Amino acid sequence: MSTKPLKILGIAVVVAALALGNVFFIVDETQTALVVQLGKPVGGVKGPGLHFKLPFVQNVITYDSRYLEYDATARELITRDKKNLKVDNYARWRISDPLTFYQTVRDEMGAQARLDDIIYSQVREQLGRYDLIDIVATSRPQIMADVTRRTAESARQFGIEVVDVRIKRADLPEANERAVYARMKAERTRQAHLYRSEGEEVARQVRSQADKEVAIILAEAYREAQGTRGEGDAAATRIYAQAFNRDREFYAFTRSLDVYSRAFKDKDVLVLSPEGELFQYLRAAGLPR
Repeated sequence: MSTKPLKILGIAVVVAALALGNVFFIVDETQTALVVQLGKPVGGVKGPGLHFKLPFVQNVITYDSRYLEYDATARELITRDKKNLKVDNYARWRISDPLTFYQTVRDEMGAQARLDDIIYSQVREQLGRYDLIDIVATSRPQIMADVTRRTAESARQFGIEVVDVRIKRADLPEANERAVYARMKAERTRQAHLYRSEGEEVARQVRSQADKEVAIILAEAYREAQGTRGEGDAAATRIYAQAFNRDREFYAFTRSLDVYSRAFKDKDVLVLSPEGELFQYLRAAGLPR
């Protein structure tokens, strides 16, 4: 057997193997694919699975079907109150229409460049509508919601779905940072002084009202005490009068004891004559002089 037919057969087998290897292709679960012929998509979008194409004249372009991240370079923007703000933002997106995506931006690098333009434009426009203090303190969620919505609308024409745009950091440029912080500190100090002054005024009013109520309560208590004391004195006078009329000698005796208890204290020293009337009951009791 001649060797020439064997060579031809071998070449045919190799060509057939190469052709078969170039006919079938597999698309992964995390990917979608397009078959292009001379740069033009043919056959629609290919999902996960085994597919085939014409060998040598058609090529396969695969795209990641998962959510991807866009991380922009920090840039300086100007707020409504003319403050420079250095903003670093990111976004999450995915290829929602591979055919449109291929026809407009071709690949992920092209998509990142287009997203960079769109997101920067929207962030700049939205931040320009707010003052710095609003961006930092209160309005950031609303701003990012508006930026996400507008970015998604603009990116849809490129077969891109943008699900979220966020600001990672929003810093003042170093040159302006100290001046802005100093002004914010002065503003907060002014407000603190205002609140402290208002608080002191309220405290003075409260103290004045409390002093007034204390004075009224003390005056009322003194009046009631005087009344009670007067009633007590009157009652005592009546009792003394009754006792005097009933037994004058016993009355004089009890009054003397009362005088003793009032006159003689623990450390008092009195120099009195033992013949005085004050000691008549002591003499009568036979106590030593």
